[in-house]
Amino acid sequence: MRLMPRSFTGQLALLLVLALLVAQVAAILIYSHERLQVARDMFQESIVERTAAILQLLEDAPEELHFRMLDTASSPFFRFSTSAQARTPRQETAEAELAARTLARQLGIPPRRVIVALGQGARESRWPALQVVRMLVPGVKRPDPRNAEPPYWLRVSIAMRNGSWLNLAVGPPPGPPPFGRPFLISLVLSSLATLAVAMLVAGRMARPMRRLADAADRLGRGEQVEPLPETGPDEARRTVRAFNTMRERLGCFVSDRTTMLAAISHDLRTPLTSLRLRAEMVEDEETRDRLVETIEEMRSMSDATLAFVRADQAGEETRAVDLAALAESVVEDLAELGQTATLEEGDHPVVRCRPVAVKRALRNLVENAVRYGRDVRVVVTGKGGEAVIRVSDRGPGLPPEDLDRVFEPFVRGETSRNRETGGLGLGLAIARTIARSHGGDIRLRNRPEGGLEATLSIPVST
Repeated sequence: MRLMPRSFTGQLALLLVLALLVAQVAAILIYSHERLQVARDMFQESIVERTAAILQLLEDAPEELHFRMLDTASSPFFRFSTSAQARTPRQETAEAELAARTLARQLGIPPRRVIVALGQGARESRWPALQVVRMLVPGVKRPDPRNAEPPYWLRVSIAMRNGSWLNLAVGPPPGPPPFGRPFLISLVLSSLATLAVAMLVAGRMARPMRRLADAADRLGRGEQVEPLPETGPDEARRTVRAFNTMRERLGCFVSDRTTMLAAISHDLRTPLTSLRLRAEMVEDEETRDRLVETIEEMRSMSDATLAFVRADQAGEETRAVDLAALAESVVEDLAELGQTATLEEGDHPVVRCRPVAVKRALRNLVENAVRYGRDVRVVVTGKGGEAVIRVSDRGPGLPPEDLDRVFEPFVRGETSRNRETGGLGLGLAIARTIARSHGGDIRLRNRPEGGLEATLSIPVST
């Protein structure tokens, strides 16, 4: 299972939300510690103030009112009581003595009249982790010192002027109020706002790159691509500007090369025509026929070379085509010329391509199969995002070392230069150029049962 999104927009949004959550957790921990410290300081002040008040009232009020006063002054967190003897055990520790002196100074009485015993919670230098849970989760119950003696957080006994002792049992201090619904709503809203901003910013940054990737893919398939708008961040603008410059330079290079070769081909027609006229004047018939044949071969080579150069040009418009229907038209065209091939039942994949160019590539493959083999069969399949046309025959096949070499210009599987037994060696080169300009390829293999199989593959655009 992939947790990290693949798109730039998704990754940026996820990282920003994670960063927000980490920052919120850190802020909660820091803010919680401060709130807890403030709550404890207020708790300590309330103990001192309430103890001073009850001590003053007990010394001034009649004894029959003491119980009622003590019960009224007690709370779920500390309990007052009186006794003839001090109920607080003496602790011979520096912390207890310091606490006694501090409390005595705050009450304005001599330190000898105050006994302080610290519980485990009061002796800890830092607040325990349990307090964080109590603070964040509402409804967690805290121990009530009136229900049980231990555990206690602090015990104090103060000697009064009448000889009795005022005892105070203090339970664990209350935590700060829990974070309520407003805090959760604020967290959710800030996360949603961050996610929305991240999606907006990331989408604006990724949009030029998506257009660039799509244009590069179409340019690689030989399609005409208009200059892309230079929008987005500065880095994206520079990348798009470089692509537009590259597209323009490639177009100029291909156009100049084609123009040059077309001019050469055109300029050769005049001397070839002159040679043809001179050859026709030769009296010896055998010599005349050989000269004319050589001149026509030169003309054919010139035209074929120009056709090879133009094969990778994107002059034709790209559109969706049913490859099975296109293959059927090729088989029918060749049947009218007396070249027999069979189209087997297969799939009907639809691809975006230049149909005339693809038809020419397929025609070259089928014509080669008919010329060099027999029982030619064509089948069209489509799976895994790729459309495949297989052209097989029962001919002699090719030596393994020639299976890729025959795609080079002017290389023929049939080694003689006889035009009756083969062409100029440009058919497969043109077919592969067309296939690769569409993002596909052509491969040859010898069939185990004999013969050759040519595979033309073209990716199916989504």
